[in-house]
Amino acid sequence: MGFYQRHVIPCLTHLAMSQSQLLPFRQHVVGAAEGRVLEIGVGSGLNFPHYGTAVGSVIGLEPSAELLRMARTRARTAAVPVTLLDASAEAIPLDSSSMDTIVTTWTLCTIPNASRALAEMRRVLRPGGALLFVEHGRAPEAGVARWQDRLDPLWSSFAGGCHLNRKMDDLVTGTGFRIEALQNSRLPGPRTHTYLYEGRARPV
Repeated sequence: MGFYQRHVIPCLTHLAMSQSQLLPFRQHVVGAAEGRVLEIGVGSGLNFPHYGTAVGSVIGLEPSAELLRMARTRARTAAVPVTLLDASAEAIPLDSSSMDTIVTTWTLCTIPNASRALAEMRRVLRPGGALLFVEHGRAPEAGVARWQDRLDPLWSSFAGGCHLNRKMDDLVTGTGFRIEALQNSRLPGPRTHTYLYEGRARPV
């Protein structure tokens, strides 16, 4: 892994995820978590302040050593106990049916094999548990989607593997989840980058 991927991408990720316009989505999704929580791709730990009193503990996965370093600082002041793991969502080092809630915020776009990661999330989630997510992805307008497909290879190389054109609801339902709530919205900014999927899903 080169200098850009190891040091520059984590700093850019932290800055991008710190935008104030993301805060209401973060509060809504993270605030709905309950019980024993697994957060996929904790990044620099920006979600930690938003876990409520219904959460007993949080296990956070993050494959970037630099982002884990930032997250450890925030974990020390979190209102709930946080355990951080240097691990990939494609091979979650936890027992099956051991988690009550799984949280992903702007993460599925970057995981190389998102379907495998979602299958792993389903494995570790208890029956009746909830997958809570907010992600950006494929836009419904055909013209915008074509531009997402054109830009995706270049953007992915620049943005640390982030993909513009993943249809998040299809990814989730294609791996053994049933979506019980889904809201789509668009942030200010380029239409290729700002279409959001926010929802709740449960294992079938």
